[in-house]
Amino acid sequence: MAKVPRNFKLLEELEKGEKGIGDGTCSYGLSNGEDIFMSDWNGTIIGPPGTIHENRIYSLKLYCDDNYPNNPPIVHFISRINLPCVNQHSGKVEPSRLSCLSQWKSSNSLEDILVDLRREMANAVNKKLPQPPEGSTF
Repeated sequence: MAKVPRNFKLLEELEKGEKGIGDGTCSYGLSNGEDIFMSDWNGTIIGPPGTIHENRIYSLKLYCDDNYPNNPPIVHFISRINLPCVNQHSGKVEPSRLSCLSQWKSSNSLEDILVDLRREMANAVNKKLPQPPEGSTF
């Protein structure tokens, strides 16, 4: 399989992110439109229905280093959330505890991460976990 250059992959993701993802429950884009390296991204997840997360809006930051997409981005929640894969002190998503990060492939995307996190929120084990007050941040 041919290796896709980092900037091509990120440009493709930017275009997809600007158009919107599926039903609008996850979105992402560059933190700074002037960032020519396309390293810093913002993400948003709307909590899944039928869970304690329902109607909550979660903000995240994603950092794509020089080795992206061969290595996964570093992902942090800005909004406080109680999930087993999220460090409760820093908001960092622990790569070993989220399947799409622990089994990362260069074909994966920022969208895949957000969708996987939303899936974790809806997981039977996690959907009723007590949550910090809405609006609190790391």
